[in-house]
Amino acid sequence: MIKISKRAAGIQPSPTLAITAKAKKLKAEGKDVVGFGAGEPDFDTPDHIKQAAAAALQSGFTKYTASAGIDELRAAIAAKLKNDNRIEVAPSQVVVSNGAKHSLQNLFSALLNDGDEAIIPAPYWVSYPEMVKLAGGVPVIVDTLEDDQFRLNPRMLERAAGSRARLLVLCSPSNPTGAMYHEEHLKALLEVAIRKDLIVIADEIYEKLVYGGARHVSFASLSPEAAARTITVNGFSKAYSMTGWRLGYAAGPAEVMKAVDNLQSHAASNPVSFAQKGAVAAVTGPQDAVETMRREFEQRRDMMVRALRAIPSVTCVEPEGAFYCFPNVSAYFDTQINGRTLRNSTDFAAALLEEDLVAVVPGADFGAPDYIRLSYATDRGTIVKGLERLTAFCAKLKPARAAVTA
Repeated sequence: MIKISKRAAGIQPSPTLAITAKAKKLKAEGKDVVGFGAGEPDFDTPDHIKQAAAAALQSGFTKYTASAGIDELRAAIAAKLKNDNRIEVAPSQVVVSNGAKHSLQNLFSALLNDGDEAIIPAPYWVSYPEMVKLAGGVPVIVDTLEDDQFRLNPRMLERAAGSRARLLVLCSPSNPTGAMYHEEHLKALLEVAIRKDLIVIADEIYEKLVYGGARHVSFASLSPEAAARTITVNGFSKAYSMTGWRLGYAAGPAEVMKAVDNLQSHAASNPVSFAQKGAVAAVTGPQDAVETMRREFEQRRDMMVRALRAIPSVTCVEPEGAFYCFPNVSAYFDTQINGRTLRNSTDFAAALLEEDLVAVVPGADFGAPDYIRLSYATDRGTIVKGLERLTAFCAKLKPARAAVTA
């Protein structure tokens, strides 16, 4: 029998993709499944972006490019970072990759030695810890509190940053909670990062999807000291509904990005050539489609939050960004349905899918076992139907029988 490496064997599959696959299987069987699982906008990619990529194909722009991406796109991203984010980088400090996920893996591989620690606030995006482990690092998970809007605070960071700590991974707006770090929160964390000599990986993939007057602030924009220790990760999947295009980027200190470029040149050669032309159109072209999508997401968010908070004993922090709600359903643990006892969010999600055909992602996969994640990147009718089913499901749950004692 062929033995798999310990590093690969220790990695868990993506549960968000797994729940989506199961829901699709039930749909293929003719079941009326409501899917709140995948983090993918339900809007089409804007036409001007598709047209730019199509024109590139027609013109024969289908060969290898520079490993870090075409100059036109890197320059456009650098200009975008300056104008939108107040981050000053040269185009040579931008590396375009095959999705923001690829950018993150590149960075972990370039920055972590075996045994180095990466501090990750929980709830976290499911792939962060697995990526750190793939790079030989050790994820240090720091639990945050619902009462604090799931934000890491300086005291938590101070306690978590031991002698092997090298990285802080910060996602704002957050997947899965939708929480945001405002300028005062970021400045407080920066003080600790400087004192503990931490490199900050700022995942800002949801930056354009913010609501209720909230303003996104980039960590690297706080000060020259922040810029010197921050790598900003972003992409095109969420804001421009380009999930299948697989384009992301990272930007930061020149020595880091040179190492990332070198690594990527061996691992993937380059991002897809004609897709990069579409990305240029995304960055430099009209942004009205982004704003249309953002406004619609905000209205869907409001619908979902109201419906979740109406379910007895369910709490839900109002997300300020992204397109997820992260309700606490722990009041329904140790209850039963059709003879099955629901011990945790994994049991809850499995039963909800099987009994009422609603697909959600269990919070245990995000390091928060009392919660489930629902995406409102779906139409309003689906949201209404799914939340009605979730409400009815909770109403059917019965307290588990008390343990029999001698």
